Amino acid sequence: MNTVRTVSDTKRAFYSCHTRPINSIYRRVVEELMVEMHLLAVNVDYHYDPIYALGVVTSLDRFMQGYRPEQDKDAIFNCLCQSLPDDPQRYKNDAERLLTFARSVGSTKEVVSWIENAATIASGDELQEQVKAIANNPKFKYSRLFAIGLFTLFESIDTVGMQDQAQRNELLKQVCAALRIPEDKIQKDLEFYRSNLEKMAQAQAVMADILQAEKKKREERLQANSGNGAGSTDVAETPKNEAASGS
Repeated sequence: MNTVRTVSDTKRAFYSCHTRPINSIYRRVVEELMVEMHLLAVNVDYHYDPIYALGVVTSLDRFMQGYRPEQDKDAIFNCLCQSLPDDPQRYKNDAERLLTFARSVGSTKEVVSWIENAATIASGDELQEQVKAIANNPKFKYSRLFAIGLFTLFESIDTVGMQDQAQRNELLKQVCAALRIPEDKIQKDLEFYRSNLEKMAQAQAVMADILQAEKKKREERLQANSGNGAGSTDVAETPKNEAASGS
């Protein structure tokens, strides 16, 4: 009998893979994403797709901005995927492939048309077939990460336009109808996502200010110590000079 992996199993696998400490404000981001991906992976209706992959890659990238050391970000992502277990390179490749395709199309309206066609027309194109599988799966397991991937797909083409609520809502309405996924859930999840990005940016700004203040204090202490050291040398040398002149 197969035993379903637990969240504890996944966390244990992750921290066995990534042994370096994770900065406090980012640890929660990593663990929440880890739990979300784990719960999806063990769900019988879950099927991996490139839009979901783009959501995973984007989430970690956006929420880990400013992380130090920078090189640890890749290590964290790799260990996160491997702890599920899954292949991190598959996520990266599919996310990049989707973004490359979207940018080659040129406009959000054309991407919407492409998704609508992919959902109904038979095609030999692998990407379109994956989109069609989503639209024609009555048990498709929708997730917040899928919504983020969808949003990122359009944002990569028209960043300014996707900040406009009316334009964003209209695009999402058309895509949700084509893919037969719940528009209200996507709208709610994306509002939450955008709100969390703002909160994270604020937390990162506060941390940057704290680090800058600490750096300034260290520099001031070093200067003070350097000044005290110079003064001590003068005092110590005075008797020697006096002794020399008196001899």
